[in-house]
Amino acid sequence: MIIKGGINVCGLTIGVISLESYFPKPAGHIKHPASFEFPVIYHTVKGATIDRLIRERDPELLKPFIEAAQELEREGVKAITGSCGFLALHQKEIADAVNVPVFMSSLIQVPLVSRLLKRDQKVGVVVANSDALSTDHLKGVGIVDEPMVIAGMQHQTQFAEVILRGDTDDLDMALFEAELCSVIQSMLTENPDVGALVLECTDLSHFAPRLQEKFGLPVFDLSSLTRMVAAAVDRQIA
Repeated sequence: MIIKGGINVCGLTIGVISLESYFPKPAGHIKHPASFEFPVIYHTVKGATIDRLIRERDPELLKPFIEAAQELEREGVKAITGSCGFLALHQKEIADAVNVPVFMSSLIQVPLVSRLLKRDQKVGVVVANSDALSTDHLKGVGIVDEPMVIAGMQHQTQFAEVILRGDTDDLDMALFEAELCSVIQSMLTENPDVGALVLECTDLSHFAPRLQEKFGLPVFDLSSLTRMVAAAVDRQIA
C-alpha cells in the first residue's frame, strides 16, 4: 500500500485561524479542542484582535489571515475555519488562497437554514455586534435575501466589556447566559415567526444546548457546522 505524502502532520482534520484573545473558551467553543471528536490545529494571527476585525475592519489583517490558511494547509488540515464569525468578510479571498474547503463563519449556514423552514418563517441570527455587521459580511457567505432577524450582543455589559473591548479576561458564565437569553427572548418576542437560531459569535456556542432547551428551536453554530464539515472531508462511515 502506498500512502500519499506532501503534508507535514498526518491525521489532522480541521485547521482554525485564530484571533488573539485571552478570555475563557469553554466547552463547545471552536478554540476548545476537546469539544471535538477529531484533531483540530490552530494558527493564531498575532495582533489580530476582535476590535481590529469587528470594529475597525482593518484591511491589513487579510494578508496574515491568508498566510495562516496557507500554513494550516501545509500542515495537513482537510478544511479551514476561523475563531470569529466576522471573518465572513474574507470568506472568498481565503477560500481562493488554498486548496481545501474553507468556512470562515457560521453565517454561511443562513441560506441553508432558511430553506429548512416554512416560507413564512425567519432565521434568527445572533451576532457579536449587529452595528458592525455589513452587507459585505453577508454577501461574503452567500446571504442575499433570506428572511432573517439579526440581534446583537454589543449592548450587554459583560459581553462588551470582556469580549468586544477586552477590558478584562474573566467571565461570569451565569451572567453571560442571562445576557444571551435576554437578547434572544427580546428577538423572539418581537419576531414570533423565527423558526431557528444561527449563532454567529463563536463565544456563544457553549450555550447552544441550553438555548435549544429553553426556546425550543433548532440552534446552528460554528461548532455544529465544523462537525458537519469534518464528517464530509474525513468520511468514516457510509
